[in-house]
Formats: sequence, C-alpha cells, structure tokens
Amino acid sequence: MHLLRARVVWILSMVIFLFPGPSTDAHVTRVEIISRADIQDGRAFGLAGAYEKLVGRVYFTVNPDNLHNRQIVDIDKAPRNAQGEVEFSADLYLLKPKDLNKGNNAVLFEVSNRGGKGILHIVDGYSPSGPEGEYGDGFLLREGYTVAWVGWEFDVADHGENLKLYAPVAHQPGGKEIHGLVRSDFTPAQKVEDMPLGHSLLGPTGGKSYPVDDPASAKNVLTVRDLPDGPRQTIPRNQWSFSHSVDGKLIADVHFVHLHDGFQPGKIYEVVYEAKDPVVAGLGLAAVRDFLSYLKYDRNSTAEAHRVYAVGISQSGRFLRHFLYQDFNADEQGRQVLDGVIAHVAGAGRGSFNHRFAQPSRDAQPLSSIFFPTDLFPFTDLPESDPESSESAGLLDASSKSGTAPKLFFTNTSYEYWGRAASLIHISPDGLSDRKIAENVRVYLLAGLQHFSAPFPPQKNNPGSPDSSAQQRYNPNPIQWYWRALITDMDQWVKDGTPPPASTYPKIADATLVPLDKWAFPNIPGVHKPHEVSLAFHLDFGPEWKEGIVSLEPPKVGKPFAVLVPQADVDGNDLGGVSLPELQVPLATYTGWNLRDPAIGAGDLRLSFYGSFIPFLKTAAEREKSGDPRLSVAERYTSRDEYLGKFAEAAMKLIHERFLLPEDLPAVLERGEREWAEVAGQK
Repeated sequence: MHLLRARVVWILSMVIFLFPGPSTDAHVTRVEIISRADIQDGRAFGLAGAYEKLVGRVYFTVNPDNLHNRQIVDIDKAPRNAQGEVEFSADLYLLKPKDLNKGNNAVLFEVSNRGGKGILHIVDGYSPSGPEGEYGDGFLLREGYTVAWVGWEFDVADHGENLKLYAPVAHQPGGKEIHGLVRSDFTPAQKVEDMPLGHSLLGPTGGKSYPVDDPASAKNVLTVRDLPDGPRQTIPRNQWSFSHSVDGKLIADVHFVHLHDGFQPGKIYEVVYEAKDPVVAGLGLAAVRDFLSYLKYDRNSTAEAHRVYAVGISQSGRFLRHFLYQDFNADEQGRQVLDGVIAHVAGAGRGSFNHRFAQPSRDAQPLSSIFFPTDLFPFTDLPESDPESSESAGLLDASSKSGTAPKLFFTNTSYEYWGRAASLIHISPDGLSDRKIAENVRVYLLAGLQHFSAPFPPQKNNPGSPDSSAQQRYNPNPIQWYWRALITDMDQWVKDGTPPPASTYPKIADATLVPLDKWAFPNIPGVHKPHEVSLAFHLDFGPEWKEGIVSLEPPKVGKPFAVLVPQADVDGNDLGGVSLPELQVPLATYTGWNLRDPAIGAGDLRLSFYGSFIPFLKTAAEREKSGDPRLSVAERYTSRDEYLGKFAEAAMKLIHERFLLPEDLPAVLERGEREWAEVAGQK
C-alpha cells in the first residue's frame, strides 16, 4: 500500500513538472538575442574590462488573476493563452561586462523616453560626431554597470532604433470591440494645413496615434482657443477633415487632421474623436517590473545583478513616479524590484501610462498636451490631504504598504517649477506650508538649469525645431556632472548605507519659494518676464476614471492646486537649490523660463522646456547706459584669474557636498574658462 501511494505521488509530481498548471508568477518566458557584439573591438573599460552589446526581444506572460497585476487596466479583457496567461513582448538593448564578475553587480536601467536611449549621452557625454563615439568617456562602463533598456511604450514612432512594447488589444467578452473617445491637441509654430493626431514632440510625423474609427461620426469635434483656460470655439465640420496632403493631393488619413484654411501659429487646437481597440498599455509597467525582477532574481538571467537602479528623465521620470504609485515595484511574488530610483525633471507628474485608450507619449506643456492625466493628486511622497476633495493619499502609499519602497531621488531643474508644477512634491496642496520628506527620499532643485541641457555657446533658435524660437538665448548650464555624482551617491546609499546629501530645495518657511505675485525678478532691459506658470488642476474624466476608464473628453476642469516658484536673487538667479559654480560665481542670469518669439505666435507665453541665458554686461559704463540693474562683469571680478579662482572654490564646495565627483573637476574648470571667454570676451 505504501509502495503504491509512493508511486502515485511520484507520478503526480512528474505530471506537474512536465505539464505545469497556470503560472502564479509573472515571468520572462524567453529572451531572444538578435545580435551580440563586442563594444569598441573589446576595449577594456577600467577594472570592468571588455563590454558587449546585446540587442533582442524579451517575451513575457502575466497572470491576470494575480494580486500584483490587478492594477493593469483591461488586463481582464486581454486574450489569454492555454495556461490562462496574457502574453506580450518588448524590445531589448543591453550593455554588460563580458565577464560579469568584473562588473559592480548593479544594473542601471534607463526607462526609455519615447523609445530612445539618452543616459549615455547625458552621463558619459558622447556626441554622435565626437571622437569617443557612442560611449563617450565610458563613465558608466568604467564603473561596472550593466546598462539596460526595454520597450515599454506601444505608441512610439517607427524609426531608428526606437524600443517598443508589443501588447495585445482589449475586447469585451465574446470578442466585441471596445470603443472610446481619444483627444489630441497641438499649437503650431507656423501656419500648416495638416497635423498628426499622435503627439508630435519628436518630429513632424509624431508618435503613433489611435486611428479614427468613423471619420463621419458626430462625436468627432475640432476646436480652437487662445489660452489653455480660454473658451473653445468649435470649427464647423465642413472646414476640416481627417486627411493630409501628399504631393499636392488631399488624401484621406485616419491619423491626420487637415484644416482647409490652415492651422494658425500660436493657437491651441484640440480634436476629440472616437476610436476602438484599446491597447493594454499598462503592460509596459509590467514589462519593466518583470524584466528587472528577472535580472535580479533569476540566476540564469541574461545579465544577473544584485542591485537594480532605475533612472528616468522627463516622460520616463513621470513613468517611475507612476510605477511606484501603482505598486509595480512588487513583482508577482511580492519581491522588491528596484533598489534605487532617480526620477529626473518629472515635476509633480505621472502620466497616461495605464488607462483605456492611454497615450503614453502625452506630457504637459504650456501650449500642448493640456489637461491630460499628468499632474494629478497626490504629489508628495508621504500622505497629504486635498482640502478640495477631502482625499488623503501619498505617492508611496502602495509601495510602503507592500514594503517595496526604494531609495529615491526626485531631481528637478528650474524649468519644472515653472512648467511642471514641481513645487507640489514638497508643499501642501493649498501652497501654505512645506511638507515633510520621507527618510528614503531626497528632493533636489538643480537650480539655474532648463529641462535639458542646451549646447554651448548658447543660441536663441534650434534650427531643427521650428517651434523652439525664443526671445532669449537658451540656458546652456550642463547637467552631466550632477548625474555622475547622483548615480554614485545612490549606489553608495543602497550598497553601503552611506546617506546621500540632504534634500536641497526652496521652501516656504525661508521665503525661497513664493507665489508668482511675490516673485522678485530684476527689471532687465529687453527682457519680458512671464506672467503665468503652469498649474495642476482637479480634473474629472468621468465616473469610471478610478478604474482607468475615460468617458469625458475633454475633462471637466476644477480648481487649480497652488503652484509656487523659486524666489530670485538680485541677479535673477534662483534661490534655495543646489547651485552650480555658474550660479555661485555668475556671469549671467540663468532662468527656468523663456518666452516664445512673437514670430511663432503667443509671444507673451512661455516656451516648452527652455530656460534663458541673459549675460551680464562687460563694464559699468555699458550697464549704466542700458539701465541694467545687475552689476557688470568688471564690477564683480577684477580679472580672469580672480573669476576662475572663485569658480574653482565653488566647484570644490560642490565636491565637499557630494554633488560633484573629484574626477570631474578639470572638465568643470575648463567649462568655466569657456564661459568667461564667451561673456567677458577675454581668453
């Protein structure tokens, strides 16, 4: 009897092994490597040695019934395989030491921004035309990181090496199509007749858009207005169509809108239309979670690692805030995935990453992507209360409850305080008090920078972007050296327990953070000051919005939250943040705002992403003649040597504070010399 029972148990165990039931764990089913190549002919990057580049595709399954997948909108309506799981895949791009034992046991994962890969350019300083090629000075590789990217976004444009998510479409039971409203908006910089329905941040064709289901439907509406909060005027249906011009012929196209008399520069156009077949966009969040869980916990993974850090810039910084808010840092087994996160220039935002008919490419700009689900309560890491709705919540509530909250840096530049409501991450919703920051979080204002670094010497127009014409020269202050220090600080915090620099940001308590009407910027001749700041609003997308279903487009717009800006010093430079030598020993005013050139319309409003570079005049005589209240270069510094000496002292102070690495000091000082030559005209 005992032998029979033992044999039955053995047979059952073999059946389970050979024919497993439905999986309870999300997992990488396979990694397909399409190409593998040595980097720079096997060049050794410090002690990490030679690196290799892997390009391929990752295949996933998730169990819709698992507790840690229920936040994925429409996962219950996605097609399932024979095991009851949902299948999807994503592009992969990975750099790793050929001998992983020589690496630092850490993955630095960049959340791809609209399919791209930017961290090597920003941190390692590569230039496509530079002598060091794709890998710049090799900083991240010399440090031994495995650097990885996977596609998480389904609506990226089909060009270049864009990384994509390949996710299924949701259907009602029985295969019935799902329909819903989709919205697109845009503000052209010059008169044009056609505009893509997809978000056009990255070029004239834009990202992918949901096609119009029925071009003749009465639900399709095109409006125009002058200001984000201005009244909409409906454009008669016989004056526009879903089409675009090809070789002088108007061709029907469900991805474009055409206005017969042309779209006017500086006007805000908004089109709402009905679409069908929503992609299960939230699987992009699961793709990041499960790929990194695979690297961290599967000892047979493509690039095994013990520590996992994620960095995200702008859209992908908002992705990381969304990722944590919706508890994606716990994998299906409840294990913590990310050990450290750097969410950069995300402001107070999350994004259109996990709802029905989501458009992940949408952001929030002064004159486009307006009133999308981007800057939504809650904003702070710890719980806060909204006096308008009586709701109480915090960004890290879910991850704190699951015990998976990582160590976090929230870093913003001056631009995000003007253009992305960044103050809301550390103040109360009514703007009356500073909020406490959690022990596992650091908040840094990197003062005097714009959303992304502009070339040096600075210019007023970007020849490749006709919508970026500005009234002032762009702010050229560099972010590179901050990034290198912050990545090092994060690694030391996670690996060794060494606390990073204290949070450094403007505060209500010391009057370095103020309402716009209390902002004291100097009256500089020829410089027009902004009269508005981007706000976050209470938005109502319909009764099922909490379940991720949008039924109101455009949404009902309620009261704004309080948004404050850094106070300016006598030169117009921001107070309260971490300051580069350029701000400690200034030759110019460096702002987080720049007004639009009147030639592109709306000349009294701010330009997306750009700040201003407003140099001091050279001599007291020039200053007095112009009426500029800022001291001239000659009134501040007796000589080039005095300036460079003070500049070096400021850089050494940043090294002491651990916002700058000692190895980067020579490059920082060389930049100071170039800036002196540019402004003072002396070499």
